[in-house]
Amino acid sequence: MAEGFRDLAGLDRIVHEPARLMIIALLQPLESADFLFLLRETGLTRGNLSAHLSKLEDAGYVDVHKGFRGRVPQTTYSLTEEGRTAYRGYRERMRRAVESLPE
Repeated sequence: MAEGFRDLAGLDRIVHEPARLMIIALLQPLESADFLFLLRETGLTRGNLSAHLSKLEDAGYVDVHKGFRGRVPQTTYSLTEEGRTAYRGYRERMRRAVESLPE
């Protein structure tokens, strides 16, 4: 059981925050996603989503790509390899922790 508690204590705090976990989980199977897609799927406010994406970018977990679709500006986000590794590690650590907790 102590191993499970150590796994919980060692969770990546960047990934563990619910809004950021939701963003990373949405991006995991995708090559990239635009801001409006993430806004719609997460249900977060624009400001909140933007703040969480900035934290993920600062951590090196998300790449930001700014461009245009025709004349309309478009910002897309993709998980970096470091972000994908962090997500997989988080899932594995959480799985082990939950399995070892008493019922």
